Amino acid sequence: MNSPLRKLVGQTAIYGLSSIVGRLLNYLLVPLYTYKFANAADYGVVSELYAWVAFLVVLLSFGMETTYFRFSKETENEKEVFNCCFLTLLVVNLSFLLFIFILHQPIANAMLFNDHPEYIILLSLIVVLDGLSVLPLARLRAKEKAMKFAAINFTAIIVNISLNLFFLLVLFDPADPEQGILYILLANLIASALKPIILINDFLKIRFNPNWSLIRRMLLFASPLVLAGFAGIINETLDRILLKQILYDPSSPDSLEIAEAQVGIYSACYKLAMLVTIIIQAFRYAAEPFFFTHQDNKKKNQIYVRIMNYFFGFLCLIFLGVTMNIDVLKYFIQNETYWEGLGVVPILLIANIFLGVYYNQSIWYKLSDKTKFGAIIAFSGAILTILINLLFIPKYGYWASAWATLIAYGFQMIFSYILGQRYYPIPYNIGKLSIYFGGCFIFYFTFSKINFEVQFLNYLFKNSSLILFAFFFLGVEKFWKEKQS
Repeated sequence: MNSPLRKLVGQTAIYGLSSIVGRLLNYLLVPLYTYKFANAADYGVVSELYAWVAFLVVLLSFGMETTYFRFSKETENEKEVFNCCFLTLLVVNLSFLLFIFILHQPIANAMLFNDHPEYIILLSLIVVLDGLSVLPLARLRAKEKAMKFAAINFTAIIVNISLNLFFLLVLFDPADPEQGILYILLANLIASALKPIILINDFLKIRFNPNWSLIRRMLLFASPLVLAGFAGIINETLDRILLKQILYDPSSPDSLEIAEAQVGIYSACYKLAMLVTIIIQAFRYAAEPFFFTHQDNKKKNQIYVRIMNYFFGFLCLIFLGVTMNIDVLKYFIQNETYWEGLGVVPILLIANIFLGVYYNQSIWYKLSDKTKFGAIIAFSGAILTILINLLFIPKYGYWASAWATLIAYGFQMIFSYILGQRYYPIPYNIGKLSIYFGGCFIFYFTFSKINFEVQFLNYLFKNSSLILFAFFFLGVEKFWKEKQS
């Protein structure tokens, strides 16, 4: 493994440690929530609120992370770039907060939270605090201060989890589920406030003397990224929002609770597919600044291709790890009511593998300043997501949402590859990647269909597929290398 790739792996490991440990700790909240919220509808409310958080964080970060990476590399005045990016974020976030404070009740009514406008207020404060923290954290990534970045995020995660445990185990009365939802939001608000407090020095150095010419250039670069990010988050989270809105029938008294229960079941099972998402997130934290740093490297294409090979192989390994151990992992969901949705987990895992490949490819339109294509690709996927959900949720419920995610991410992956080969060609080895994908599925279908009566032997047999796939991957890599030499 050459030096640049080793460096990327090292930084991904650090980012991944905070993400993986943080998400694993957050997994402790899944059994807590599903135990405390015996009614899946109550957990459905929490899941829907956090779907909106994902939407708004993308919108309120306004593409300034990538914009900062892009412009700080082409100018010697990094401080001015940071200053202009942050002032842009400040205007966007404060405008949003003012809008919410004025219209929180009508917004709550539209979201079917008529009696709980306080959910909307707390939600908006959380996303604004997170939005304003994005840029100082991006600066840490650009300066390759991965340990500090991880420490800040890890601290916020620990505080959030600790407060959740205290509020729900000590103060919460299960007879009043609305109280539990407020406690969850309050814990997140306090944790989100920690980040700007820790990063206060970056905020204090902001100067209100914007370079308008630079800001205009930044906005031209960032606007397609915002649209792409917004469309991307439609693919990721809109299904939970649509499930409730489509399945709700005002003429049926129990309809809202049934719809929210569908959201709760789907969201709980989606958590089991999140390990792939964690790996992707850790990779993106390290990869984006890494790709910009090496854009002038003469061997950049070789580096990008090799990164894709190892990244894809590792995602396939994670897929096998989750699917072969689903009978154990399901116990993270304490209430058996939620288990009816376990069948969607393999579908969502494959969907997220496609998403990971797409994110890896997407560097082509960022390096070539053709960010408009990112918006086009993402909106194409979003249209597919919306159409499939609208057409099939009434009949198939959350199964339609799972398949919509898979189809949309698969389409984006293929569309991005086709455009990338035209405008910024990177010679990815499609044959080799297809072999990995095919091999992964052969292992999955073979090992998942054979079961032993002795449970220990069953787990041992199924997990041997991971070792065999790892040897298969290394064997293909070695064969291909010898074939080219």
